[in-house]
Amino acid sequence: MKAKTDNSDRFVVIMAGGRGERFWPVSREKTPKQLLALLDKKSFLQHAVERVAPLVPLKNILIITNEAQAAAVRKQLPKLPKENIVAEPCGRDTCAAVTLGAALVGARSTTGVMAVLPADHVIPEEKKFQQVLADAFDLAEKGRAIVTIGIRPTEPNTGYGYIRVGETLPAPHGVKGYKTLFQRAEQYVEKPNFDRAVEYMNSGQHRWNAGMFVWSFVTITEGLQKHQPEMFAACQRWFAAAVKGKLAKVLAKEYPEIKRISIDYALMEKAQNVIVADGSFAWDDLGSWTALARHLKADAAGNCAVADFVEVDAARNIIFDTRTKNRTPIAVVGLRDAIIVQTDDALLVAHKSQAQKIKELVKKLAESKEHRHLV
Repeated sequence: MKAKTDNSDRFVVIMAGGRGERFWPVSREKTPKQLLALLDKKSFLQHAVERVAPLVPLKNILIITNEAQAAAVRKQLPKLPKENIVAEPCGRDTCAAVTLGAALVGARSTTGVMAVLPADHVIPEEKKFQQVLADAFDLAEKGRAIVTIGIRPTEPNTGYGYIRVGETLPAPHGVKGYKTLFQRAEQYVEKPNFDRAVEYMNSGQHRWNAGMFVWSFVTITEGLQKHQPEMFAACQRWFAAAVKGKLAKVLAKEYPEIKRISIDYALMEKAQNVIVADGSFAWDDLGSWTALARHLKADAAGNCAVADFVEVDAARNIIFDTRTKNRTPIAVVGLRDAIIVQTDDALLVAHKSQAQKIKELVKKLAESKEHRHLV
């Protein structure tokens, strides 16, 4: 769909610096989850860029990644201007990345409006997503609102933060109405236990916090000035450095000393001007191998296999083989609820209930001299 208004002042900042450790052994430091093509021939990052391309000019799409991944990102996005791919010298959580994104946008347009989006989400209903994002851009342009896209819960998931929503917002003056429902954010809620998650899902008043934001450059810098003055000062310095073409040098010097804090803690939970756009589209953040199974075809016994897979009395397993040369069959007998992932240099076998602990395994590998190269 085409944006109906002039979109030259609209920007999209895509956060693509994560490590995706829970997708080990396929995901590695230099080729993390967002750079992988797990569901089709395009990576999650390539899909993320394609999803927003109808809404903003290509020159207004910015990617924030890290130095280990920058070359791979550039290779995957050859049509993007080289200067639009910016590498953080080190990871400093989402508030620093948002602040950097704001500085980059402000250096190009102090009247700009920016969406901040993750690189690794699965959004099959692209048209619906584009409608919500276009409406959120319009609302953010018209006032000092911090807009976040909240996803309606489809299950009592304990892995997400939640947002409790309040009154529905009327359309701004001069706007007939949006196709998207906008509500005031009443409260940010931590990841709940299962019973509380069931309660949130059934209430109809809670949304999953998907980490998608839309705000004007003025609004985000005002929010930082009020709630995170150190970040605001950094934003001013990086803005000035970006204008002079000296950003990389300044970041190399300052970034390691920046406070490590998420944008949720730093700003979203404190701000009084947060509006939740109702994300009524199919969505998955694909945080683990078990999540990937939701998007793979299962056999009659519930086994999801992307492999030469042979089984006897096996059920509900996830089998993934990335080998292209010398691929051998993976044969399974009597196994239930397992994850088996085979790459050229590693094999993972885990129980589905322990999928989140793969991060701990990656940490252990990183601490081992003989296995460090597998990270």
